[in-house]
Amino acid sequence: MAGHDHGHTPAAWTGVTIAFIGFCVAGAFTVAANPLGFWAGMVIIVLGGVVGAAMRAAGLGMPKAQHPPQPQPQPAAQSQTQTQS
Repeated sequence: MAGHDHGHTPAAWTGVTIAFIGFCVAGAFTVAANPLGFWAGMVIIVLGGVVGAAMRAAGLGMPKAQHPPQPQPQPAAQSQTQTQS
């Protein structure tokens, strides 16, 4: 993945860092048997996704032009006629 520069953007790093902090908070409060703290951690996790998406929309994510085109699957009828030719 390093060759494709996948996720090496400020938006990705910020979103993942915030979500990781949320997982740590939720995990700590799970061990402490505190449901309110657990749900606060879950809110932080969702906040990480929202912040990452907002930063991507602001232009701090990977531009869409850099995404490689995905190969389109061919229907079975077309692939059979191509192999018979």
